[in-house]
Amino acid sequence: MTIGLAWPETTPWGLLSAPGSALALAGALWASGHAVIFKRDARSAALWVIVIWLIPAAGPVLYYLLGINRVRRRAAALREDRLGEAPAAPTATRTCPDPVEYGVPHGLRGLALLVERITGQPLTPCNAVTPLVNGQEAFPAMLEAIRSARRFIALASYIFDGRGIGTEFVQALAAAVRRGVQVRVLIDDVYVRFAMGSAYKPLLRAGVPVAVFNPPLVPARLHAAHLRNHRKLLIVDGQIGFTGGLNIHRPYWCPDRPDQAQRDLHFRLEGPVVAQLWSVFQEDWLFTTGERLEGPPWEVAPEPAGTIPARGIEAGPDEHLERLRWVFLGAIHAATRSIRLWTPYFLPEPALVAALNAAALRDVSVEILLPEKSDHPSVQWACMAHIWQVLEHGCRVWLRPPPFDHSKLLLVDEQWACFGSANWDARSLRLNFEFNVECYDSGLGTRLARLFDHARAGARALTKAEVDGRPLLVKLRDGVTRLFAPYL
Repeated sequence: MTIGLAWPETTPWGLLSAPGSALALAGALWASGHAVIFKRDARSAALWVIVIWLIPAAGPVLYYLLGINRVRRRAAALREDRLGEAPAAPTATRTCPDPVEYGVPHGLRGLALLVERITGQPLTPCNAVTPLVNGQEAFPAMLEAIRSARRFIALASYIFDGRGIGTEFVQALAAAVRRGVQVRVLIDDVYVRFAMGSAYKPLLRAGVPVAVFNPPLVPARLHAAHLRNHRKLLIVDGQIGFTGGLNIHRPYWCPDRPDQAQRDLHFRLEGPVVAQLWSVFQEDWLFTTGERLEGPPWEVAPEPAGTIPARGIEAGPDEHLERLRWVFLGAIHAATRSIRLWTPYFLPEPALVAALNAAALRDVSVEILLPEKSDHPSVQWACMAHIWQVLEHGCRVWLRPPPFDHSKLLLVDEQWACFGSANWDARSLRLNFEFNVECYDSGLGTRLARLFDHARAGARALTKAEVDGRPLLVKLRDGVTRLFAPYL
């Protein structure tokens, strides 16, 4: 007697032959088991299991190509090759003096220790931090630093457009190479591969060493479509650093019509924290090319430049997973007076939503500033599907009218600031390689609060009544889109 698999002919499984059904079943069992065991996010695991079983044969293949984090394994292997052994997880042992010594406000000393234990990085004293508002301020400052470089330039950008303002960057980098400066440029693969106008080929033609961040194997290349190097870093001569949310992209640069340019916040850094920016670039360059940027002219010893305690926060889908999530949670819980959140995309996980609500319920002023019109409609739809969760407990949400605002800032009590490349969504907090900087300084906090308040002054309040009043079809569209929030 032969025992075979019999599926109803009206189902996708019924279209497969008996041997095909057996192979598809084995693949589905393996893929769904792997997702259930290894996916940390239950929503992501559930979504993959549904896809695996609803699409016979193809579902497991899609999971194999797109659902497995090969970047984590490759990153660990590279670090083991470089260091001789895999890095130990950060411990509770302090690596730097007590936060009191650096002038950290009393109410934030626990947060400083928390971030240190999460990142394993010391808090650095004596830094200068200059906010740069929009491309109008950031691009000239970055170009000036590139043109003044004497030893080396390291630049990483998620988007590097070779047109418009990008042409000036290409020319400035090429001129630096001609005068003997060592230059390295890293661009994320997604933009190079799928967007028109990338600076990759113009840089090559100009003789500028440039690399594309992407693992080499074909399955990992496909997976890299949602494992992106989203960092924005510029380090010049080991003394000056730039980071924030700004891409080198034409929409941010409209010198004749600045009121039409997209908005963003970027930051110029000097002091010991620049060495932490440099360390992240070194790792990314090694990961991508295998080249170690060590010895002359790559030595970095930044001079003290100010009074601000600061620390770099590296995060990504390798062993640095969930660092920023923990930092944000710690900062929200540390707030006693105010939380200002400025982000282009707001799709936080339930723990962050609960933390914001809890802060509002204990009379902390929680204000969230978002763009009224997103550059990715699907992200805005998903955002509208769950934003009621913060509105119903006292958080205030503001929508800033166009042009699009790409700024990223978390400010607590006007004394602690966190800025960089990370958005408030699952992609940034779980999938992307990101870099942020935290600072403990009331002077900087006051200045950033003024920038936030100025932007909010031109925004309108979003109410729960408005969200609840959306048409039924719009609510359905937004709710369905929200199911795919981990991949938006």
